[in-house]
Amino acid sequence: MTTDNSAPVSGSIMVVGGGISGLTTALEAAEVGYEVFLIEKEASLGGRVSQLKHYFPKLCPPTCGLEINYKRIKDNKKIKVMTLSEVQSVSGSAGDYTVTVKTSPRYVNENCTACGECEKVCNTEIPNDFNFGMDRKKAAYLPHNMAFPMRFVMDAAMGTDDRDKVKEACKYDAVDFEMSEKTIDLKVGSIVWNTGWTPYDATRIDNLGFGRYQNVITNMMFERLATGNGPTAGKIVRPSDDKAPQTVAFAQCAGSRDEDHLTYCSYICCMASLKHATYIREQYPDAKIYIYYIDMRTPGLKYEKFYAKLKADENVFFVKGKVAEVSEESGSGNIKLVAEDTLSGEKIRQSVDMLVLATGMQPTCAIDKPNADLNYNEEGFILNDFQKGGMFAAGCANKPADVVTSNQNATGMALKAIQTLRR
Repeated sequence: MTTDNSAPVSGSIMVVGGGISGLTTALEAAEVGYEVFLIEKEASLGGRVSQLKHYFPKLCPPTCGLEINYKRIKDNKKIKVMTLSEVQSVSGSAGDYTVTVKTSPRYVNENCTACGECEKVCNTEIPNDFNFGMDRKKAAYLPHNMAFPMRFVMDAAMGTDDRDKVKEACKYDAVDFEMSEKTIDLKVGSIVWNTGWTPYDATRIDNLGFGRYQNVITNMMFERLATGNGPTAGKIVRPSDDKAPQTVAFAQCAGSRDEDHLTYCSYICCMASLKHATYIREQYPDAKIYIYYIDMRTPGLKYEKFYAKLKADENVFFVKGKVAEVSEESGSGNIKLVAEDTLSGEKIRQSVDMLVLATGMQPTCAIDKPNADLNYNEEGFILNDFQKGGMFAAGCANKPADVVTSNQNATGMALKAIQTLRR
């Protein structure tokens, strides 16, 4: 079978990124018979969804969607999963790509049962990126409690003494510090980029105090605080003193819809803050919640109903105005903020226990562009060229989206990838 330009067609599809949309793309293609290489740079599949307490529209925990998908992957021999792997380069054309993939060593082989004995004896600690640096983890670690594959990782920062200890502690001969980096070339007919998003760097927003004041955190940090496998085992406390917050403010569009940062609406931020208000309400029924916004964007009937429920809560206050200035109250660690209520024209000065910045989603490709012939818009989202074909972007690599929209988009891109092979 040949493409329009008579190049030979490979029968394989590569999916780059193992988040929720990447899993959907891979499964949709594999379950109709195509070989799929699923490439993930982290040690585990799951992406951003694995960091959440709940996700819309049903407010399901990550287990709700990820466990089903993991079982489908285990049951499907057509999917080859490669974690700790990154695409180095792509050459060729639609139907006939050569992709160079680099895989970093895990230092743990498939004998691992995730028993955790290596972690117990390891003394070296490293920052916990999964919790956005809010705590530390052992250098012998399981990525998280829903990791796929369910295998430990040995960080290269581990010293010689610890390496000897963890190797001795492993009863299954799973620890292998002789593993080395590997690079292979794979032939595929089409590629779907599901490279996802990263929270916008809040330290770049000078006026909102992130990085200067402990009790100013981002929305994804707040999500981890509320999650059972997070740094506080799900207890929402403010970072400076572990105090239960009685007043919490949310600053919407923190870096979004701003010509100096992200010019676009990130789609999910309003709903995320409304969801976070319910987290606070569950733990602290009497806490006061203040949401400062430009305008609330809650697309669709279900989301509008969710918004209406929060508006009816007497302890949730919506202020139409953007937070302009943030400082710290001397001695208490409380956060002082200044905003203008655009409805009344009044300047508001308020002190709260904690401020949560609703930072937007930035496409990963805006920070780290793949070495491939792809087109981008000015914000770093991959533009799909359906006429050219061959390579496509799905989920948040293509546009800001929630989980439902990402999965719908991923299904469509799986079909586009298949069509490349069927030409």
